[in-house]
Amino acid sequence: MKSIFEQTGGTYCQEGDYLIPNLELPDTGEAKFGKYGRMRLRFLKDHRPGLYAALLTGGKLFEHLAEIDQTCHERMERICTGMARREGVTEVLKAEDQMKWVGLMNNIRSRAEEIVTAELVYAEEGGAC
Repeated sequence: MKSIFEQTGGTYCQEGDYLIPNLELPDTGEAKFGKYGRMRLRFLKDHRPGLYAALLTGGKLFEHLAEIDQTCHERMERICTGMARREGVTEVLKAEDQMKWVGLMNNIRSRAEEIVTAELVYAEEGGAC
């Protein structure tokens, strides 16, 4: 009698006295994600091993990480632009006092990154997916 695995098209190879299932993960192509994708990967491995295993075995891990990375970059751009506009950090300020402009923009980027990482990268509910 065939096992359910064999009935669904699975095969085994024999290693000594054991039958080992021939399992293969789907080809996910190249992993194209950056800083936020790597941060999410580390978070999943350390704090959400069940979700990490499910995404990995389902072949959706790299897709999830790429989506998180892209979403984070888009949100960073929107948040930084909005904060800069509200706080009066303009090109005129950049021309008049570059060091003040750089300091203000670094502060804005830092605050925006705190928001983005808390909402998307370290989200317990799965971020963008």
